[in-house]
Amino acid sequence: MTLRSPQKSTRKHHEVTIPGSDAADDERHERWEKQEEAAEAATRDIADVAAVEVITTTAVHLMSAAAVKVGLADDPENQLDLDEARKLINALAGLITAGAPEISDMHARSLRDGLRSLQLAFREASVIPDPIGKGPGEKWTGPVN
Repeated sequence: MTLRSPQKSTRKHHEVTIPGSDAADDERHERWEKQEEAAEAATRDIADVAAVEVITTTAVHLMSAAAVKVGLADDPENQLDLDEARKLINALAGLITAGAPEISDMHARSLRDGLRSLQLAFREASVIPDPIGKGPGEKWTGPVN
């Protein structure tokens, strides 16, 4: 058996194989650079964000997701998922309960109101409602009725 070295490429380095691609590439790279600059300008360093803002923003995201899963969004027939809603409401109740002393009564009160509304919507959407005190989040909030 004889070993042969691989055939050498005849292509010249930096040779354009697609005619006119330099202008298109330059334009695309320029657009990407502008998008990167815009993204950098729009984002904040996490070190600059106050803990109260992180907690309340996280709670609002959980609340929004739970509202969709409990059927309070545009398309309840296709978006209703009570198993997922239960998980989100439990996580939200834990976050609000644990975070309330840290975020001031003003922030906590509105988050608790939203949580309670979700818990009641969950109970209403359930075919077989949980017993009072056993619904999602009620471990942390107490019975909701």
